[in-house]
Amino acid sequence: MKYISIMALILLSLNSADAQSKKLEKATFGMGCFWCSEALFERLDGVTKVRSGYEGGHVDNPSYEDVCTGTTGHAEVIEVTYDPSKIKYEELLEVFWKSHDPTTLNRQGADVGTQYRSVVFYNTDQQKQLAEAYKKELNDTRAFDKPVVTQIDKSSTFYVADNYHQDYFNNNGNQPYCRLVILPKMEKLEKVFKAKLKH
Repeated sequence: MKYISIMALILLSLNSADAQSKKLEKATFGMGCFWCSEALFERLDGVTKVRSGYEGGHVDNPSYEDVCTGTTGHAEVIEVTYDPSKIKYEELLEVFWKSHDPTTLNRQGADVGTQYRSVVFYNTDQQKQLAEAYKKELNDTRAFDKPVVTQIDKSSTFYVADNYHQDYFNNNGNQPYCRLVILPKMEKLEKVFKAKLKH
């Protein structure tokens, strides 16, 4: 009986620890093409899943082609599932703001349109407060040559993109867009955020 009690306690302890580690949270960012964003955030230690999709529009179940017209109101975004015991929301914000140009309105490089806008979709009041405070600090300290125009909006329905958009860089690394646009961002991530990356 004593053996059973000890085993039960061990199992209870393991289950409790497992439950703690599974208290995952979500963050949603739009920073241009979601292929680039997904590739960057997948590398971060503490991030368990990244999905590419669309958010912030007024059309239900939009297709990629719909969003590309710029008329649905959606932004290309990534939904990041992360373990806050390993990586904090503030750290995700840091990667977000340092990995794209948040001073260009509705544009990232050659990608132009409202679907490529810089935006944080917050899921909680705390996320909203942290994002707004971070943006204010960037503008107050003139971290960029021009003001940060990133929108900070309440999260709405997230529509996951088609399968061929998921894990795009890992599956299409030899494509010209991946080599010319995504790879330099990955190299910058390696230098700037080396301590935050998965081994």
